[in-house]
Formats: sequence, structure tokens, C-alpha cells
Amino acid sequence: MSPGTTRKPADSLDDDDYPAYTVGRAADMLGTTPAFLRALGEARLITPLRSEGGHRRYSRYQLRIAARVRELVDQGTAIESACRIVILEDQLAEAQKINQQLRDDQSASR
Repeated sequence: MSPGTTRKPADSLDDDDYPAYTVGRAADMLGTTPAFLRALGEARLITPLRSEGGHRRYSRYQLRIAARVRELVDQGTAIESACRIVILEDQLAEAQKINQQLRDDQSASR
């Protein structure tokens, strides 16, 4: 959103980065505990935003990351290892995206 534009209330509905979920609601949606989400914060995998009252708020994007870690943990992976796997998966996806963009740019310039 550019500076000076006004955000409409409905804009947040489609924003994956909007911190809409409390720690309790997020944990409930993931079928886990607030302590699990705090552990992801301590591992620096996700950093929830804070409400004016200091309460943690999670976005849909952060919940997808947490859900992936939960899958790995449920399969027996240690939480620290699961966090590292998710980080590496994200880095790989970003590198593949950049490589594809470079290939597309190279093809277009021919």
C-alpha cells in the first residue's frame, strides 16, 4: 500500500500478513498449545506481532509455517530440527523462484 492511502477494514481479510489471530485462537486452529507457538518464537522461526496490550498476534502466513513445523514434529522430528527444515525449504523455494525469473529474463532477451 502506498503512503497516504487509506486502508479499508476489508483489506485485512485477504492480507496473509495481517496479524489477526490471538495465540489461543492460533493454537486452537493448529491443534496445538500456546507453548508450541511460543517455542517457534524462541526458535526465531516466526515472530508474532504484538497488540497494543502486548498480546501475541499471528498472521495466516505464520500459521501455515507453524502448521508445517507441527507436521514435522508429529512425524517425530525435534522442534529445533523442524524449524531448520522449514527455513531451508523456504530458502530453496526462494532460490528456485529467482532462478526461474533469471531463466525467463534470459529467454525474453533472446
